[in-house]
Amino acid sequence: MVSGPQSHLSSHHQPLPAEFQTTDQGRASAEAYYNTTPSSATMSPKLSLTSTLPLPNSTHHIPRLGFGIYQSPTDVCVNSCLTALRSGYRHIDSAQFYRNESEMGEAVRQSGIPRSEVFLTTKILSAGGSPEKTYQKCLDSVKAIDPSEDGYVDLFLIHSPSPGAAKRKEMWQALEKLVEEKKVRSIGVSNFGIGHINEMKEYAKIWPPQVNQIELHPWNQQRDIVNHCRAHNIIIQAYCPLVRNYKANEENLVAISKKHEKTTGQVLIRYCLQKDWVPLPKSDTPSRIEANADVYGFELDKDDMATLDGLDQGERGAIVQAVKND
Repeated sequence: MVSGPQSHLSSHHQPLPAEFQTTDQGRASAEAYYNTTPSSATMSPKLSLTSTLPLPNSTHHIPRLGFGIYQSPTDVCVNSCLTALRSGYRHIDSAQFYRNESEMGEAVRQSGIPRSEVFLTTKILSAGGSPEKTYQKCLDSVKAIDPSEDGYVDLFLIHSPSPGAAKRKEMWQALEKLVEEKKVRSIGVSNFGIGHINEMKEYAKIWPPQVNQIELHPWNQQRDIVNHCRAHNIIIQAYCPLVRNYKANEENLVAISKKHEKTTGQVLIRYCLQKDWVPLPKSDTPSRIEANADVYGFELDKDDMATLDGLDQGERGAIVQAVKND
């Protein structure tokens, strides 16, 4: 049996000990726990499992690492989220389209972790047919995720620009209303190009959007929209950071994974973090969920980053979609 890059799992891949899982002090301990590799003794990690980024025009912060639950079936989603939370994730990403918003919220309640310590995201893909129906559609998501009297969602995104300009406006104004009502803390967009973001100036009370979630990995780096977001202080989230494992045998990636004795997935997540993107790796396999959080005991050097940067194929490298910047 040939040993591939996924065989380079360290013995550190195990859930956080119980005493680490539900308190702020435990989170600090988790950081040390995941950084106790031989190499970490000689480096000063700039990133940790507890790292966050400040959301623009807000007092809130977003965790630098998220857990995606796209296509996580309802019968396994709660357990996957619980595994993620036990492994130290404090950021979970759902959507109305995924049909697992309530499961995400249920996992947080079962975990025993205070709601205020977990960052929960959802998205609206299509308008409801009228401003009021669209608002109600978004409010229903909040209630599904956090049914408490003071329930809220940390981040609510417009999932896609595809419904058209009028529907984008309708959805954004519904989200702004939820912010005013303190049902949503931050709002943003997904798959938006430069033109879509600039168009929002015509009607948005909250501009720029606080987040743009797009497909990002070495083969699809979307530099124009990334640079535009940075210029306007918009947080960049990376979905499909693992390229759905399609590139696990790519020779450059394999060489870097062997060099650091890490999986190819860990290298790709670390790459996103060092690019100042917020990656959202997805898995329903407990060992992979745990491994994907173990990315803080090593650092990609400038040659590694240059090699991965050199793999960009532009929009041809997208496996879901590249944004349209017109």
